[in-house]
Amino acid sequence: MKRIWPAVVSLAAILGAGNALAQDDLVAAGEQVYKKCAACHAVGEGAKHRVGPHQNDLFGRVAGTAEGFNYSPAMKAAGEAGLVWTEESLSAYLKNPRNYVPKTKMIFPGLPKQEDIDAVIAYLKTFDADGEPAADANTYAPPS
Repeated sequence: MKRIWPAVVSLAAILGAGNALAQDDLVAAGEQVYKKCAACHAVGEGAKHRVGPHQNDLFGRVAGTAEGFNYSPAMKAAGEAGLVWTEESLSAYLKNPRNYVPKTKMIFPGLPKQEDIDAVIAYLKTFDADGEPAADANTYAPPS
């Protein structure tokens, strides 16, 4: 048993490193895909509202509530009805924003590829309120 334990620990370290590398790749892909979003949104240190609200510390935020941004009545109503940005809700929204929140003023048609949506979510999860790496960064695991 003593001989097996170091091998198990080594295997776990290798698998963990593989998962970390896969997560890093997902975040890097998300940074690239996010360029489609950057025409209207900002994220990171010093991010400010643009045509759309900044996206720092997005997860857990009630829709339509980023201070200082003038949301559409539809997005405010969605938040009042209980829409909170989670991995699941953002995934559905990014797939087809106007279907998920009808009458939103977001004109972007959505991301058709789930792998692009997963990458953007992984990327956004790396930013806290100050645009710094979030405490729970690198924790997004796309659904299988």
